Amino acid sequence: MNDPRPQPVSEDPHEKLKIYFLPNLLTAANLFCGFVALTIIVEARPDVVNYFGHIKIALAFILMAMLFDLFDGRVARMGGIESPFGREFDSLADLISFGAAPAFLVQRVVLADVFGERQQISWFIASIYLLCGAFRLARFNCLAAMNDPGAGKEFLGFPIPSAAGLVASVTLLIIHLNENQKSLGHWNYLIVFVLLFLSAMMVSTVKYPSFKSLGLRSRSNFYKLIGTALFVGAVLVLRQRVLYYVLPAVFTLYLLYGFVRPSLSRAWRREIEEDEDEENGH
Repeated sequence: MNDPRPQPVSEDPHEKLKIYFLPNLLTAANLFCGFVALTIIVEARPDVVNYFGHIKIALAFILMAMLFDLFDGRVARMGGIESPFGREFDSLADLISFGAAPAFLVQRVVLADVFGERQQISWFIASIYLLCGAFRLARFNCLAAMNDPGAGKEFLGFPIPSAAGLVASVTLLIIHLNENQKSLGHWNYLIVFVLLFLSAMMVSTVKYPSFKSLGLRSRSNFYKLIGTALFVGAVLVLRQRVLYYVLPAVFTLYLLYGFVRPSLSRAWRREIEEDEDEENGH
């Protein structure tokens, strides 16, 4: 029989609280970029000559936050130093950088222009994205705590960093196309549609590969190597054009892949999503 008596509690309340320096430093950098992006968006004024220039800088900080978010988890997994603290801290940073910052960006730059004096509508639409992003992060943390597959090799719902990346990259492309204008014109409605669609996708049950197995020790097949080499070559040759055209295409392909993925054979999915070390059980 199990002993019904209460078990002794450790004298040190922080004994099991593991806070690792490097991955959490990267998460802090993610949070810092999100805060800077929010600050720039708040201070940007449409009557200033370089208004869109300031918005571009804010978008760049959102994309930089994605890079830090990409590496913090990988650094933790490579060092075997994943922890509940890191997971929670990462979600808090993501809510600012990929939830609040994109929502406020679209509300201030796009929705305010679409709805004019009816600002309550623009606030409501932007809040939908933020709430769905918060729900997505909370669900992910719960699944991870329960050791559910939805938080392992697969993501349940579209990941919020990818949603923010798509919003930021599409906005950046539209600003580029309207560089000499003070308004985004009819493109405003496209961003509103993208925002609402991504809100629904984040809380959906569509599954996306996490690509968590990819790292410095990952071995890949010939086609992955060629694709990566072509992408790096495009970055070096096209430079700024990559930001304007390639990034929206990459995030869009990832979004659409969730719909196509169930119809692919297991062999194709392994070719796309898994590295050779994982397939061989290493």
